[in-house]
Amino acid sequence: MSTTNTPQWPARAVIVGAGIAGLALAQRLDRHGWRVSVLERAPGPRPQGYMIDFFGPGYDAAAAMGLLPRLRELGHRFPEAALVDEHGRQRAAIKFEGYARALGGELVSIMRPDLERALRESLPARVEVRYSSTPEQITEHGSGVRVRLGDGQVVEADLLVGADGIHSTVRRLVFGEEERYLRHLGFHTGAFTFHDARVHAATRGRFQLTDSLGAQMGLYALEGDRVAAFTVHRTDDTTLPEDPRAELRRAYAGLGWLVPRALELCPEPGQIYYDHVAQVEMERWSRGRTVLIGDACQAVSLLAGQGASMGMGGAYVLGEELARAGTLAEGLERYEQRWRPVVEERQRAARTGTSWFLPSTPGRLRLRRLFLRLSALPGVERWMATSLSGKPSRVVKDLSPSGSAKPA
Repeated sequence: MSTTNTPQWPARAVIVGAGIAGLALAQRLDRHGWRVSVLERAPGPRPQGYMIDFFGPGYDAAAAMGLLPRLRELGHRFPEAALVDEHGRQRAAIKFEGYARALGGELVSIMRPDLERALRESLPARVEVRYSSTPEQITEHGSGVRVRLGDGQVVEADLLVGADGIHSTVRRLVFGEEERYLRHLGFHTGAFTFHDARVHAATRGRFQLTDSLGAQMGLYALEGDRVAAFTVHRTDDTTLPEDPRAELRRAYAGLGWLVPRALELCPEPGQIYYDHVAQVEMERWSRGRTVLIGDACQAVSLLAGQGASMGMGGAYVLGEELARAGTLAEGLERYEQRWRPVVEERQRAARTGTSWFLPSTPGRLRLRRLFLRLSALPGVERWMATSLSGKPSRVVKDLSPSGSAKPA
């Protein structure tokens, strides 16, 4: 079996999606000798996003890729996440350092757009990133795959990668309509930023969330007087509202503390991230010369807090397995065999953890407070961390040089 980093087959890859998974894979494939193009439907890098507690496989991949210094530079330090009542009084808290330690690693808090920025910066100029580009037709032929774009252009590749998120166009065109693969978990979520000196001063230095039933808002201070808001609420509706700002104002109107001010300053709908919370479950992640990565095939659940980490970790595994394999088919097979058990473990944990994240009854709310107060105890801390986020994985470290996460 070949161990060289130079592919043993024609090596042109087209990656659809310039998010975390797509950019991470572009970096790895380029490093291993592929010619890489990235297509993104948005007109440019997306400014919308939320704070990520970045740990686990993605953190290990970032270390192996030499990105940790930049992530730490762009990141924020929040010692804890605190639950507060309608008057802003703390009811319970969880220490981030202890949470990461219980999962066998480290953690950096970073805004999602900043993580994507670090990945874009890591790409050499020879990697093409083309915005305002959406595939409309995908056709596989004997020697490759042909992608016709919305503007009529056609691109050819030896490998097509769908890294275009939970509502993946590549998955729909190659594998079928998304209703076959989405498992809705009964929540909607949103994120936005706004400027307000008073709210900024009240939230500086830690991540604070409402200790509430049915709907929850989290706030944290950024640079200047900018504040980021994260929202989640329970709903059985699997469709998305036409006006996400109006829906946020309706769903969170009953919460006290700083929430009314955040809703008042909520920006225009186009500046809001809004989606339902779901998982993607598929029997196979590849078909012929097309493969899926990130949320397109392995969405865990935003509430589990590992979408970015799993997207980057999975991209790293795919890149390394393709570099080690003798054929394209072998590389795709080994990627799925190695990475699928990690994904399924995280998905199981996420389905259990949703009742913790946003309790549905007063009794569950009180029980969450109790466990958070006991979370400093070693046994409780580890049990709670693995219940929410799944068991630690060594897959990325085992693929890194010398079995450790060193820059490639």
